Amino acid sequence: MGVALLSAKRSKDPSTQVGACIVNDKNKIVGAGYNGLPIGCHDDDFPWDKDGKFLETKYPYVCHAELNAILNNIGMDLQGCKIYTALFPCNECTKAIIQSGIREVVYLSDKYAGNDIFKNSRISSKKIFLTDQSVLLSKIHFLPHPYPFPQVEKGNTTLYKSRCSLLTTHHSLIFAPCKF
Repeated sequence: MGVALLSAKRSKDPSTQVGACIVNDKNKIVGAGYNGLPIGCHDDDFPWDKDGKFLETKYPYVCHAELNAILNNIGMDLQGCKIYTALFPCNECTKAIIQSGIREVVYLSDKYAGNDIFKNSRISSKKIFLTDQSVLLSKIHFLPHPYPFPQVEKGNTTLYKSRCSLLTTHHSLIFAPCKF
């Protein structure tokens, strides 16, 4: 999940930065992606708004992290691979995940679960995942960490290391199947 979160930092989306990482059965990275514009499209030439007329928002232009990770894989068959993604996949990414042969989806957040705009996408994604019994869907749950985040002083600013660094300490995480 750490690589997915790090990949998200490359996104130019000011409101939602999402990353995804695909690993094979030996946990070797075979693909990574983030939500962004297609190759050759410049970030400044397209809108990043969430609200407004459809063509004046980011939605018709942005390629999601999961799809980018699939398309940017190292050229291998993704059959049996696992994808880590920061957000619960939309219905379009869900279809691409299943079609590519990925057999496990691990996500960190479902932050749009209560948002009416994304409700139908979420419902259809869950229906697809529940219908295709060959895909395991898991959510990562963070446990409270036993000690505070390390601090780094830089000038007048105190920076805290992100939870990304905690992903390597196994006692910080619980992997649990989702209950729908």
